[in-house]
Amino acid sequence: MADQIQIQIMNQDLEEPMAEIMPSVLTAMSYLLQRVSETNDKLSQKQRISSFTGLTKPSISIRSYLERIFNYANCSYSCYIVAYIYLDRFVKKQPFLPINSFNVHRLIITSILVSAKFMDDLSYNNGYYAKVGGISREEMNMLELDFLFGIGFQLNVTVSTFNNYCCFLQREMVMLTKMKSLFLEPSLSLKSSSKTKLLMNPHEEDSLSTHHNKKQLAAA
Repeated sequence: MADQIQIQIMNQDLEEPMAEIMPSVLTAMSYLLQRVSETNDKLSQKQRISSFTGLTKPSISIRSYLERIFNYANCSYSCYIVAYIYLDRFVKKQPFLPINSFNVHRLIITSILVSAKFMDDLSYNNGYYAKVGGISREEMNMLELDFLFGIGFQLNVTVSTFNNYCCFLQREMVMLTKMKSLFLEPSLSLKSSSKTKLLMNPHEEDSLSTHHNKKQLAAA
């Protein structure tokens, strides 16, 4: 709880500068999630069907979906970083449920919902998030419960972990900015950084650097 309060205080202190860079954070998150989804789509690996798995790939892009949530959810900026951490924990604990194009949107809306409820003093209810996410209230309730069990109800995030993920996303933002300045296509990015971790920072306890997930989440 003390770590949660400290992160909230940090978020309040950084509210104005974070407002300026938040779209860039969403860009970095959407790019990384897009890469891991496309990579896992191509891998022939044993995967378990879950409540997060859709019958078809959503037509809305990951970037547009994150922007829609950002525009309507009104949760604190730190919620997006914490949601990203939760996604990392989910993948680590559920190796047979890799993030792909069929489940990434439901995982995103659910992780942000759970993060907002845990981090913010006030947050919208499941019905509202369901409308934002384009699903039913009943499905949102089920996804929330499955996600909580999927991460083992490990909701607390230490300040050091939060800072590590912030630094990781900042590095991705810088790299993407350099790419844009060089007029490079996104698909050409990060080829210079061999075996970049898809979601995570290798220097903290929630890293996806376990031997099982390295192959699963290795960059293409």
